[in-house]
Amino acid sequence: MDVQRRNAGLLAPALVMLGLATAGAQETLEPVVVTATRTAETVDETLASVSVLTREEIERSPAEHLPELLGRVRGVDRSTQGGLGKVSSLFLRGTNSDHVLVLVDGMRLQSATTGQTALQHLPLSQIERIEVVRGPRSTLYGADAVGGVIQIFTRQSGGHVRLGGGSYDTYEASAGYGRQGEEGGFSINASGLTSEGFDAREPTTGPFGVDEPDDDGYDNLGVSLRGHRQLSQRLEVSGHLLRTQGNNEFDGVPNEADFVQQSLGVDLSLQASERWDSKLSLGQSLDDTENMTDGEDFSSFKTTQDIARWQNDLYLGAAHLLTLGLEYRNTQVDASTDFKENERDNKAAFIQHQWMGRRADLQWSLRLDDNEAFGEHTTGSIAWGYPVADGMRLTASFGTAFKAPTFNDLYFPDVGFFEGNPDLDPEESRTYELGLRGQGPVRWQLEAYRTEIDDLITFDGGAGTVRNIDSATIHGLEAGVSAGVGPWQGSLDVTLLDARDDETDNRLPRRAEETLNLTLRRTLGRWELGGSFIAQGGRFDDAANEVRLGGYGRLDLHARYQLAEHWHVKARLDNVFDKDYQTAATFNTVGRSAFAYLVYQGE
Repeated sequence: MDVQRRNAGLLAPALVMLGLATAGAQETLEPVVVTATRTAETVDETLASVSVLTREEIERSPAEHLPELLGRVRGVDRSTQGGLGKVSSLFLRGTNSDHVLVLVDGMRLQSATTGQTALQHLPLSQIERIEVVRGPRSTLYGADAVGGVIQIFTRQSGGHVRLGGGSYDTYEASAGYGRQGEEGGFSINASGLTSEGFDAREPTTGPFGVDEPDDDGYDNLGVSLRGHRQLSQRLEVSGHLLRTQGNNEFDGVPNEADFVQQSLGVDLSLQASERWDSKLSLGQSLDDTENMTDGEDFSSFKTTQDIARWQNDLYLGAAHLLTLGLEYRNTQVDASTDFKENERDNKAAFIQHQWMGRRADLQWSLRLDDNEAFGEHTTGSIAWGYPVADGMRLTASFGTAFKAPTFNDLYFPDVGFFEGNPDLDPEESRTYELGLRGQGPVRWQLEAYRTEIDDLITFDGGAGTVRNIDSATIHGLEAGVSAGVGPWQGSLDVTLLDARDDETDNRLPRRAEETLNLTLRRTLGRWELGGSFIAQGGRFDDAANEVRLGGYGRLDLHARYQLAEHWHVKARLDNVFDKDYQTAATFNTVGRSAFAYLVYQGE
C-alpha cells in the first residue's frame, strides 16, 4: 500500500469538504437500488458500495458519452483510444476491463470474443438510471463480476426533445414519449449522433505501425422501448428493447467498423402470496461488429446470448428475506474467423439470505455454475453492517468471484502472431472490504479493500498466446463526500490504487495510481453554473512497466439557463485548458471543445 501512504494527502480535500458541508446541508431522498442484491433497497440500507446516477444527474453531467460519465464514478478508471465511439476500457477497483459485468435492464450485454461491453455505443440519451456496484457479485450474476457490476436502465420518463452540437462537427438529436397509468405504461425513445471526430491515433512505427493522419468519425442511431401491463392484481408483464447501430472510424488494420448492440427482454412477475414474489425473465443480447479496411471487408464477429432466469423472493418474517434462483445462458459466436468452438451453455443456481436486525444486518449468498467449457464453479459471499453511531455505519464483507476465459482466449485459431490456449483455467478472486459511511444530508464514505486474483489471464508475446499467471493483488482506498449547502451542490471522490502482478511485482497496466474527482454547481435564479475537475496520477501502458504515461488534470465547465417551465438551454466547455494527455499510449484524447443544446423535458 505504498501508493496510499505516499498520497494520503489527497484525502485532505474530502475531509475539508465534509467539514464545510455539515452546516446547512439539504435533505435528499434516498435512491432505491436493485443490482446489489437483486432485490429493492435504498442506498443507505445496502451493505455494498454503490453509486447511483439518475436521469437528472446524467443531464447535469458534463460527460459527452457513457464511458466518460462512468469514468467519473468513484472506483472506476477509464482508458480511451480516441474520441466518440472509440474503444473505452473500464477498470473497476483495479480489476481487468473484462472483470466488470454490464447489464441492460437485467440482461447481460457483452462480446464473448473480447469479453468486454462496447459501452461507447450506448447513447446517454437512452438511459434513465445507472447503478454501479463495487466489489465481487459472482454469487448473484456468475462469471465476469470480479470487480463489480454496472447496470443500465433504459429510459422511461415522459416526453423529451434534445437538439445540439458543437466541436468536431458533432450533431445530436433525441426525442421520446412515455405514459404511465395504474394498469400499465410505455415509453419510446430515439436518438441520432454524428461526428467528424479527430485523429484517434498518433503515428507509430514497427511491424504493426500506423500512420493515418485523418479525422476518425462516428455515427450512431438508437431506439429504446419499454412497457408494462398489469394483467391482474398479482400478475404483471413487462418488456424492454434497446438497439443501437452505426459506423465507427479509427486507425490501424482494420480502420472502420459497422456495429449493432441490442438487448431484448421480457419479465413475468407474480405475487404468489403475501410472502412470495416470483419472476420469470427471458431475454437475448446481441453484439455484432463487421470490420473493414479502407472500405473492404476484413472480419466479422457476432455474439448472441439467450438468457432464462427464474427468481423467487420469500419474506420469512419482518427481518428475513430469502432469494432462490435458477439461470440458464447459451452463448453463440458467429464469425468470419473459424473458431475451434463457437457455442457453450451455462447453468446456475443461487441462494441469498438477508437478515435485517434491529441493530446489525447480515447477508450471505452462494452460487453454483456449471459451464460447458470449464465445468462447475462455486462462489460465495458474506457481508455485515453495524451502526456505530447515529447516522454512521460500519460494514465488512468477503466475496469470491471468477472470470471465464473468452472465446478468443480459448479457441482463436493460429494466425501466426496469436493463437488461443484451450488449457486455460478460469480466473478466481477473493475480495476483503472494510467500510465506514455517514448517512443523511451529508453523505460520506471511506472504504478499503484487498483483491487477490489467481490464474490471471495475460498475453504472452513471446509465445503468441495467452496464459495463466500465478496471481495478482490489488489494494485500494476510496473516500467520497457529497452534500448541498444553500444554492451549492458538490461532491468529491478520491481513489488510491496499488494493483500488481505478484509474479513480477509490476503494476497492472493502464490503471491510474491516484484519482481525484471534484464537481461543483450553483443555482442563480434561472441560471445553473457548474464545473468538474478530474486529476489522475501516472500509469503504465504495458505489463512490463516500460512505457509510463504521465498524470494530468482536466477542467470542464457547463452552464444551464431555464427558458420556461419545460425548456432550457445548456452549454459546456470541455478540457478548458486544452490539456494534452493520454490514457493509452499513442491514442489521442479530446482537446478544448464546446457544445450547446436545446432541451425540452416534459412531466
